[in-house]
Amino acid sequence: MAIEMHYGDYLQLDKILDAQTLESEKRNQPAHDEMLFIVIHQAYELWFKQLLFEIDAVCRIMQVPALNDNSPELQTVVHRLGRCVTILKLLVHQIDVMETMNPMDFLDFRDMLRPASGFQSWQFKMMEARLGLKYEDRTGQDLYLSRLRPSEIEKVKCAESESSLLQLVNGWLERMPFFEEAENWENFHAAGIASVSNPFLSAYRTCYEQSLSDVEKPNLQLFDQVFISGFSGTPRALSAPASLAALFIMVYRGYPILQLPFQLLNQLIEIDEQLSTWRYRHMNMVHRTIGTRIGTGGSTGRDYLQSALNKHYIFKELAQLTSFLIERKKVPRLSAEMEKRLGFAA
Repeated sequence: MAIEMHYGDYLQLDKILDAQTLESEKRNQPAHDEMLFIVIHQAYELWFKQLLFEIDAVCRIMQVPALNDNSPELQTVVHRLGRCVTILKLLVHQIDVMETMNPMDFLDFRDMLRPASGFQSWQFKMMEARLGLKYEDRTGQDLYLSRLRPSEIEKVKCAESESSLLQLVNGWLERMPFFEEAENWENFHAAGIASVSNPFLSAYRTCYEQSLSDVEKPNLQLFDQVFISGFSGTPRALSAPASLAALFIMVYRGYPILQLPFQLLNQLIEIDEQLSTWRYRHMNMVHRTIGTRIGTGGSTGRDYLQSALNKHYIFKELAQLTSFLIERKKVPRLSAEMEKRLGFAA
């Protein structure tokens, strides 16, 4: 006879509900809000675990050398990235609960936590690395791993050594076949410039230049750096071919075969936006709670969080492509062959 599963046993509630040990009570200095502080941070770590689970699953799918854009796998990627966005929105709203603790409530037990700090959340560092935040792009590099235990450092470095989601997306975009197949452009006669070999890029550059006002003309140089010449001495996460493919997806997202790729790119931008919102809310909460004081882990508190907010954008190069969008009525018309390829199969 099969053993009946019990709710509490399945969730291991004994372990979870016994995992809140209050330092203030151990020292006979009860601080009511310490329970809230622990529960919220434990909830954060559980959600970080789920986010890592989803990101790793997406990366495994994206590692396939020839991912079919018209396949269930791409739908799965979009769905799981959408779940990540929803979880991140929840993490932002958890700050509302944290902010019910006022500064004096926190001071009742703050000094008991030293040198523990949210800066020691190795799962969050792993999540950033798996998404695509590089070590050299981080703020506070001198403290980045210094507060972690050796086993935690090993986990973070392992995450950094693997192909990130951003790298995998770059490879996926580079494999986009439309630009290299001459038959797609045989009847594409939009006006362009001869110096640009790719027919679409040539035509789109002309349309983009015509859409710029006089004060926006310097943007044309940026356009050429992103899609043609590159940035001298400045490494980019998205190559020129990947950037062009992403722009193409954004411009022609109305075609059936490009709808899922567009949703994928949009979810990545949304992940960055939610992480940025979380960092902003977190920074303001810290400033409201401890002002300009040093964090319990030794970081500069609000100043560190402000620097991370400004610097830790992972998918910024995708988001910046919106600078190169033009009015729909000015978009180059694709050939009948290309429109057929981007539509539903007969």
